[in-house]
Amino acid sequence: MVSFTIMAITFGVVFLAELPDKTALAGLMLGTRYRASYVFAGVAAAFAVHVALAIAAGSVLTLLPQRLVQAVVGVLFLAGALVLLLRKHDDDGEAIKAPADQSFWKVSGAGFMLILVAEFGDLTQIMTANLAARYDDPVSVGLGAVLALWAVAGIGILGGRTLMKYVPLKLITKVAAGLMLALAGFSLYEAITG
Repeated sequence: MVSFTIMAITFGVVFLAELPDKTALAGLMLGTRYRASYVFAGVAAAFAVHVALAIAAGSVLTLLPQRLVQAVVGVLFLAGALVLLLRKHDDDGEAIKAPADQSFWKVSGAGFMLILVAEFGDLTQIMTANLAARYDDPVSVGLGAVLALWAVAGIGILGGRTLMKYVPLKLITKVAAGLMLALAGFSLYEAITG
């Protein structure tokens, strides 16, 4: 059974953490050169693979004693918040080698490989594993995370720069860091009092 509360929490945390990431800009750059649906198909598939790996890692953590898991999850959320607050943001983006062929397989393959390589071990993948361990509900966490990542990819592909004109990147980053600090506090509190 899916918990919409856990799914919504996961969606919010992952969405806000991924929005200021370079992935949205990379999707935007590919989306301006190629058919958006082809780019999104590849990017969405890569994010699904990342979420599956994160859920598997988080599920392994649930085999450990609950207090230890809560303490580790709390520390990792705290570290994630610090990474968001201390990270330098590049506005220039990374160079993307685009395929010369405009076919579905070439374009979606380029999007898939870009995200698969760029996002492996990324903060949102680690956060997804933490949320899976914290809530012990892999389906709800997985759905929330993959929907959040797909939403960010869609925004990036269809016009991320327009959004960034109206919502400052620093504000998005601070809100995401605040949510992670709150989750760190809850996890550490449960570890101490559990």
